[in-house]
Amino acid sequence: MSDIATNLQVVRQRIADAARAAGRPPEAVRLLAVSKTWPAGRVAEAAAAGQRAFGENYVQEGVDKIAALGRDDLEWHFIGPLQSNKTRPVAEHFAWVHSLDRFKVAQRLAAQRPAGRPPLQVCVQVNVSGEASKSGCAAAEAPALCRQVAALPGLRLRGLMAIPAPVDGFAEQRQAFARLRRLYDDLRRDGLDVDTLSMGMSHDLEAAVAEGATLVRIGTAIFGERNYP
Repeated sequence: MSDIATNLQVVRQRIADAARAAGRPPEAVRLLAVSKTWPAGRVAEAAAAGQRAFGENYVQEGVDKIAALGRDDLEWHFIGPLQSNKTRPVAEHFAWVHSLDRFKVAQRLAAQRPAGRPPLQVCVQVNVSGEASKSGCAAAEAPALCRQVAALPGLRLRGLMAIPAPVDGFAEQRQAFARLRRLYDDLRRDGLDVDTLSMGMSHDLEAAVAEGATLVRIGTAIFGERNYP
């Protein structure tokens, strides 16, 4: 068994244990393997071990991997900051976008989604920690943006995403995730058909699952530490 296959088993067990501890069924939480900076061969190893959903942060790198590995059996999620001049390849090649934080970008994605393709599944990214350096709309702006996005053709609003500031301690980690969950609950009470809370990474997935994450984005615990250029 490859190291990636072993790591995937460990991560899946962590997710299952966290879900059971929260009184949730393990199948309520999907695993997104964050494959940014890793070559297509490593992604293929994860796919051979049964992983189907992969997250990419960089547009051209993601498009190249989709070309190499295909999208018939794999599901590709764009999870990085998205500039308006990079929307076309994302709209044309990816199945999901988690990092939508401006209506202008949503409009471009909707207009550029090819006819005949399923709607692009999107999450609105919320800056729950209020960090100036982080992408994401302000929490107060999220409900209005979600309603605008939900009305666009070519897109399907699925829910919310966040990357909270890293903190130590389970209780402290839960606080930021709880803020996103409350926003999500408000959207559902207001009648928006959302079903996705994209939150939790390698270091804090247990806290995210405890607060209702339906999708966790895991890179390091699967592929190892990254060596950035």
